[in-house]
Amino acid sequence: MTQTRAQNQLASQTSPYLLQHKDNPVHWRPWGPEALAEAKASGKPILLSVGYAACHWCHVMAHESFENAEIAALMNDHFINIKVDREERPDIDAIYMSALHMLGEQGGWPLTMFLTPEGEPFWGGTYFPPEPRYGRPGFPQILQEISRIFREEPQKVDANRTALTKALHARSLKDARGTPPPDLASRVAGKLLQVMDAQNGGIQGAPKFPQTGILTLLWRNYLHTEDEAFAAPVHKALDHMCEGGIYDHLGGGFARYSVDAEWLVPHFEKMLYDNALLLDLLTLVWRTSGDARYAARIEETVTWICREMIAEGGGFAASLDADSEGEEGKFYVWSEAEIDAALGDDAALFKQAYDISPAGNWEGKNIPNRLHAADAPFDSALDEKLKPARQTLLALREKRVHPGWDDKVLSDWNGLAIAALARAGAAFERPDWVELAQRAFNFITGTMYVGGRLFHSWRQAKLQHRAMANGLAAMIDAALALFKATGARAYIEQAEAWVEELDAHYWAEPQGGYYFTPNDADALITRIRTAQDDATPAANGMMPGLLIKLHALTGKLHYLERADQILAAFAGEAEQNAFPLASFLASLDTRLHLVQIVLIGEGEALAPFRAAAARAPLGDYVLEELAPGEDLPDAHPAKGKTQQEGKPTAYICRGDTCSLPVTELAEFEKQLAAAR
Repeated sequence: MTQTRAQNQLASQTSPYLLQHKDNPVHWRPWGPEALAEAKASGKPILLSVGYAACHWCHVMAHESFENAEIAALMNDHFINIKVDREERPDIDAIYMSALHMLGEQGGWPLTMFLTPEGEPFWGGTYFPPEPRYGRPGFPQILQEISRIFREEPQKVDANRTALTKALHARSLKDARGTPPPDLASRVAGKLLQVMDAQNGGIQGAPKFPQTGILTLLWRNYLHTEDEAFAAPVHKALDHMCEGGIYDHLGGGFARYSVDAEWLVPHFEKMLYDNALLLDLLTLVWRTSGDARYAARIEETVTWICREMIAEGGGFAASLDADSEGEEGKFYVWSEAEIDAALGDDAALFKQAYDISPAGNWEGKNIPNRLHAADAPFDSALDEKLKPARQTLLALREKRVHPGWDDKVLSDWNGLAIAALARAGAAFERPDWVELAQRAFNFITGTMYVGGRLFHSWRQAKLQHRAMANGLAAMIDAALALFKATGARAYIEQAEAWVEELDAHYWAEPQGGYYFTPNDADALITRIRTAQDDATPAANGMMPGLLIKLHALTGKLHYLERADQILAAFAGEAEQNAFPLASFLASLDTRLHLVQIVLIGEGEALAPFRAAAARAPLGDYVLEELAPGEDLPDAHPAKGKTQQEGKPTAYICRGDTCSLPVTELAEFEKQLAAAR
């Protein structure tokens, strides 16, 4: 056993996921030139296993197969085994997950791919059981058959790897340039209504994911049209998520997804990016609805981030595991007896409110939820009355064995969280939330931005890999959100520096758009170039909208030109299959409907106007604050506008047209509502 473990090379890694596998009898290698060279020298195919620290089925396959000496021996005899953390190397994951989809397989993790010694995929799947079950062959049988085919039927391997590699290259090089029609986003929103679950919210069927990009697109269309048909599915989804088991009613924060159609049973892992995106959407909708339910969940989720997700230095940690003590969800579920013992006389009210029963609502245990109240107005008085019971149970839960904590700091996910916190902090007039966002931003710029280049991952004082394009886009969004919340011009300057980095190292010629990886990254079999969102928004989806806002704030025409180039680059794809391009369509919406707000006056006198803008029912806007006598760029529609009678003065601009000067707060709020 000692010798076997010595062959496992993961012990020196920083990734919590890779370290989970450091004692496996499998001869794991981290991805890198050494492992690829070993594969070429041995002539063995590569078994690539991709997962992440919070992944339940990754743990299952590890316990069943990777800790099994006999299965490990098969893997070691026939393959060079490479383990990858998909969060640390999303570039690798994106390539081979695309290859799996091209094989006609449904994606997911763990991702199990078989590659030639050159790294070209020829077959794969996701989770495989140790023996045949669930309609899947057993993993040992698969290992033996793949090895046999690789040795005895090389023509089959060659046919598959040629087809897959060709398709991967074609996808990245695809030229889908065109002109996006102005009504594209609204047409897609109309089609989306047909697939929404009118009873439970979200997309029809199960499992259910938050799909914040799609809900945001529907909400923006509602703001423009005031058609309640677009608002209703957004409210339905958010109400049911906020009251379902997918939400942690004791500790705050949302789980990754629900395994059922009712949002009751979560996949218990908590990811930073899901919570960032949901915070942003809840804030956006609250700015119109003022819904107390959304305000409560926003505050509770920010409290959870503060309590459990701040990593060393002030950045935000990646995730919390689904499992504890080897069981999925054990940390979060309750028996009725536990509730009775903890709450005494207060137990009856809590049990009624949160669906607690002797039989339980999931595998004999209870997932606290309030789905029975999801379609009713939020009862703030009852919620306040239940608060002491929630606090008691949370304190008791804290004594349990906690799920694993993945404390690596990722620039892309941190960017999403910083932007969401800055916008929520401004909307709710919570400077402490804005400060939380600023601290994380300062960590990224001070620790993960080196030599004019942003890095992707940090843990234990070690930086890993150049940033992906998504990371730069998310951090640009964070910078612009903080500028809007604070007025500090340094955030604009930092955003501009990151645009320069994107243009220098990620731009694709002649097709347009940004590659996922920079031109000086480790060479892989292809460079991904896409506008399709995954669990997080795509860089080519986000960047047009961000560039349009930078143009509005700086007057620099090349930002607008670059935004139009990206919109044109993927216009053809958006016409053919717009469903995964929600962030791209949001950027198109920004191009057509951006509101520019100009405030002229002295410092704190502008504060009420700034706060009103932050909570206004707008889809997207930029805010400029000017001292009396300052001017705007030549191209700005409010160029030359002045302060009136020494009072704080506002101008609201759409396209090339601005409002008359507004000096009264009530009138300003009225005009903001009309500008949407």
